[in-house]
Amino acid sequence: MISGLADRISNELRVLVTPGRRMADELECVASVLLAIVLAHLIGAKMIAWAAFSAFVLMKGPMSETLLRGVLRMIGTLLGATLAIWFVRLSPGMLWATMLVMALVGSLGLYGTLTAHRSYAWLLFGLTFVMILLDKLQQPGIDVQALAVTRVLEVGAGTVACVAVSLVSTLTARRWWPVLPNPPTSSAGWHPDAARHAAQAGLALSLLVLLNHFVAIPELAQAGVTVMAVMIVPVAGLGSSGLIPVGRRLRHRAIGCLAGGILASLVLLVAGGSVPVLVVGTCLGIIAGRHIENGGPERAYLGLQFTLAVLIVLIPDDYSNVAIEPGMKRFLSVFIGMAVLVPILLAGHFLVPERKAAEPATESGASE
Repeated sequence: MISGLADRISNELRVLVTPGRRMADELECVASVLLAIVLAHLIGAKMIAWAAFSAFVLMKGPMSETLLRGVLRMIGTLLGATLAIWFVRLSPGMLWATMLVMALVGSLGLYGTLTAHRSYAWLLFGLTFVMILLDKLQQPGIDVQALAVTRVLEVGAGTVACVAVSLVSTLTARRWWPVLPNPPTSSAGWHPDAARHAAQAGLALSLLVLLNHFVAIPELAQAGVTVMAVMIVPVAGLGSSGLIPVGRRLRHRAIGCLAGGILASLVLLVAGGSVPVLVVGTCLGIIAGRHIENGGPERAYLGLQFTLAVLIVLIPDDYSNVAIEPGMKRFLSVFIGMAVLVPILLAGHFLVPERKAAEPATESGASE
């Protein structure tokens, strides 16, 4: 067993330094994230890590797919931001109204993500609304329109960066190592299991609003993103309960975030405020995380979460004021989101009569 593990590690290290599809993809991700950081600073975006993460997750498949995902990401972001502005301006400001709308929009966004043909737009619609509303709750005095604009700028910077890098790569490296297309997606139509599953996520999001009313949660939006992200599982594997497939994603998110967070914290300590060291550490973290993600479906989400942790800790909103606290607060919020969601999943699992899924659940690649 030990020798088999050693052989596997040795093989992965050999692939890591061998020119080919995986190396090209990992270097594309590095270039995309770095360009997104530059663009986000140039256009005045606030949460630079979100721009970087947008650039990272968009880089999947051929350029045509990347461009389509970028368009869908922008459409979903614009719709979610617009709805958030309208709600804040028209809302009576009552706690119950905010909880209700959070549950409804979050559930709708996740249901569309699980069942619609253009699921990526639905995901960003729900995520953007959730992020803006939770940020507004955490900072009541902030201008919601300015907040929405910066969310759009961040996604725009990431999208432009990713598409530009994908275009250059298509004309150069991908001529020798063409990227493989992703499997096509289709609409699932009305799906009661997906509706129940999405309602559980909506309940968790509304409880985050309630919890924050009594105990201020740092970087509250990250908790909301976590709730929606871990609930993205194949509808065919849901059955009467999503506890098992979501539990797998929760474990991978926890392990990946912990590993990436530890690495990022060590880089911060070594850097001592040095921007070049932070950038090099970020690049190495992206390569390591993407390499894990490309190692197989069973490790894809683990690698994605590793990279997420690296980005939220090592990419400050202002490189002239580098500190570990903002990244650690976002990191903590991820686990708060998990803690709110797990009891809801457990209750649904034990209260609903057991019914097997149509087929075993597999790891989903559509995630944030």
